[in-house]
Amino acid sequence: MTLKRQNIAGVSPWEDFVGYSRMVRMGDVLEVAGTTAMKDGKPYAVGDAYEQTRYILETISRLFQEEGIPFENITRTRMFVTDISRWEEIGRAHGEFFRDIKPVATMVEVSSLIDKDLMIEIEATAVLGDK
Repeated sequence: MTLKRQNIAGVSPWEDFVGYSRMVRMGDVLEVAGTTAMKDGKPYAVGDAYEQTRYILETISRLFQEEGIPFENITRTRMFVTDISRWEEIGRAHGEFFRDIKPVATMVEVSSLIDKDLMIEIEATAVLGDK
């Protein structure tokens, strides 16, 4: 069985160069690429893990709104952080968006992200059903 694939482009100049899509829908599953706190080509809220997390989740929320997909359909988040000791700041921001939705979540420490001033990158998965 071949599932219908829908690639949803974002605004990153790197999508074609690296070969990825901002979001990909296959059947009723939507995957959101790793999203960081980049604003106008520069890291946003340098040194503030809470604000970077909020910015990322606002970005993902906006993508869902633009596609007409309920944010509540998110079933999983994956958080890659450069300093796990900042987990409470990150968790507080995540909780502000997902307190009632409660997707499964993973937070792991990584040695670095693509820019030294980025503290967190978030991926998300959603189940859509019939759209």
